[in-house]
Amino acid sequence: MKKTDKRLSLRLGALALSAVLLGTVAAFAAAGDQTDPLVTLSYLNQTAIPQIVKQVEEKTSSKQRELQQQLAAQINQYLQQGGGASGGSASYTLVSMTSGQTMSLGVGCELLPRIGTVTVKANTVPALIDLTTGGTVDSGAALTRNHLYMATIADRTLTAAGDVKLLVRGSYSIA
Repeated sequence: MKKTDKRLSLRLGALALSAVLLGTVAAFAAAGDQTDPLVTLSYLNQTAIPQIVKQVEEKTSSKQRELQQQLAAQINQYLQQGGGASGGSASYTLVSMTSGQTMSLGVGCELLPRIGTVTVKANTVPALIDLTTGGTVDSGAALTRNHLYMATIADRTLTAAGDVKLLVRGSYSIA
């Protein structure tokens, strides 16, 4: 009977050991699922990071398209409203004047007389800066055609003597 008890206890021990081993293998086999928080470096490099990068690229490209559409709409709206060319502009505007009309110049206004004669009037000296020669123009002087002038102080007026055409950039008003 002792031999049978030994065999039985050996079998029971082997069975218990098998059960423990099966439980351990099952526990290790379940690693890496949603209930197991363990993350490996290979999972990060091969799965998680590429998915995150793809999502970020998709979102940034869609946001970029949205911003480009908004910018295009704003540019179109600006151009439809005249682009700021009403009395002041970032580019030169062709301005026509008739005899006796006056143009008041804002600070920083640039002008280039193209056709006709205009005289400048100012209460202080110099009336205008001649950017072409680097000199100054006093009040009452006629402006030279194809010279670029700048008003550096407010209250500068031009008076047309006949039909005049000027290229103007900056703020001005015609009376």
